[in-house]
Amino acid sequence: MTAISHAGADLFAGHAEDSPEAAAIARVIRHFDLIDTGDVASMVFLFAPDAIYHRPGHEPFLGRSGIRDFYTRIRPIRSGRHSLETAIAHGRNVSVHGAFRGVLHDGSPVDLRFSDFFVVDGEGAFLRRDTFVFAPH
Repeated sequence: MTAISHAGADLFAGHAEDSPEAAAIARVIRHFDLIDTGDVASMVFLFAPDAIYHRPGHEPFLGRSGIRDFYTRIRPIRSGRHSLETAIAHGRNVSVHGAFRGVLHDGSPVDLRFSDFFVVDGEGAFLRRDTFVFAPH
């Protein structure tokens, strides 16, 4: 399970347990769990076949194959753990922010803050993901 800080322990606040918003938040949490455990094969199937992923410093990653390519060939992170602090869902949109601690492929530690914005389709699959990473100057 994704580590949730005490400040954001109730990521489902304000949403009925069986609401589409709660289901979308649960899917986003699962997404980060799968990334953290290295299960890219399962993670990409949370996305619609024609999904788009925007990430700073890269051209958009298109479809499941583009997203898979990022996580298996391009992503500079070897391993780590996301900690979600806030999740906000409204209709088909979910926004989260939190922290990530891990190790890059070169062995360097990485400790950063991030925000992600997801758009889900009627079946709950991600149509779009936009990532923003705090980069101090």
